[in-house]
Amino acid sequence: MSVEVGSKLQGKVTGITNFGAFVELPEGSTGLVHISEVADKYVKDINEHLKVGDEVEVKVINVNDGKIGLSIKKAKENPNRHKKRNNSNRPNRRSESFEAKMNRFLKDSEDRLASLRKHTESKRGGRGAKKG
Repeated sequence: MSVEVGSKLQGKVTGITNFGAFVELPEGSTGLVHISEVADKYVKDINEHLKVGDEVEVKVINVNDGKIGLSIKKAKENPNRHKKRNNSNRPNRRSESFEAKMNRFLKDSEDRLASLRKHTESKRGGRGAKKG
């Protein structure tokens, strides 16, 4: 089985650096999982996610000059993950006209501004505060 872009493979972590992890693939080839491809969230320390000897499923994301780029997060990625949820109470913003977007923006802005004014006026006494 040759290593091809897009294929998912099982591998074993053979080394960890501060920029990623080296994974041994079937047939003895080795690829690199960059730290940004380890998890969906920000990874500050790769050692919190992987250790040498871990068996991981990886997806080949590139092969360049014999170097193999791998991703753990893309191997786990659910194909339906990027589908939008249907929130019936929120308008579909893509099909919304410019005027509707502008009206919604103005209403939201006015609501936020009114709330901000109310909050700041109550902190400093507001209008009609008794001077004592």
